[in-house]
Amino acid sequence: MDNSDLYKGLGTGQQTRSVTVLFFARLREALGSEREQLALPEGVADVAALREHLRQRGGPWSVELASGKPIRIAVNQDMAAPDTPLRHGDEIAFFPPVTGG
Repeated sequence: MDNSDLYKGLGTGQQTRSVTVLFFARLREALGSEREQLALPEGVADVAALREHLRQRGGPWSVELASGKPIRIAVNQDMAAPDTPLRHGDEIAFFPPVTGG
């Protein structure tokens, strides 16, 4: 048995995709979370869809992850575009852009 057998949906025959989501800096403060394991719902296939899914939680989630807010996202420690696909086991990090002088 490989590890994928551990993540099959009960009675559906569909595999559940689970990812680790990390929040840094002001996002960690505003959202009250630094890390969470998340089972990706059907239809959340890329970075943009994950951001929208999290934004729909409302409150600070909708404010901090609003489409107009500058947010950087990395998948497995590589900078990601909105259309970057998500796979089971990925680590997705959300953080504000860094500026310096």
